[in-house]
Amino acid sequence: MAGKIEKERAAIREEELKLAERKKRLAEREAEERSAAIAKSVLGRLDSDRLEALLARMKTLGIDEVEKRLLA
Repeated sequence: MAGKIEKERAAIREEELKLAERKKRLAEREAEERSAAIAKSVLGRLDSDRLEALLARMKTLGIDEVEKRLLA
C-alpha cells in the first residue's frame, strides 16, 4: 500500500517538473515573440539612446497613462 502511494507521489512530482519546464519554454517563446514584434515596429528603428529614453519615460508614466496619451 505505502509503495503504491510513494510511486504515485513520484509520478506526480515528475509530471509537475515536466509541466514547469513546459511553462518555462512557453514563457521564453512568448518573450522572443514580443522582442520580434518590437523589433519590427517603429521602436525597432530608434537608435539605442532614444529607445532607452523613451522606455524610461514610459516606465515613469506607467502603461495605462502611456496608452491614454497615445489614444488621445
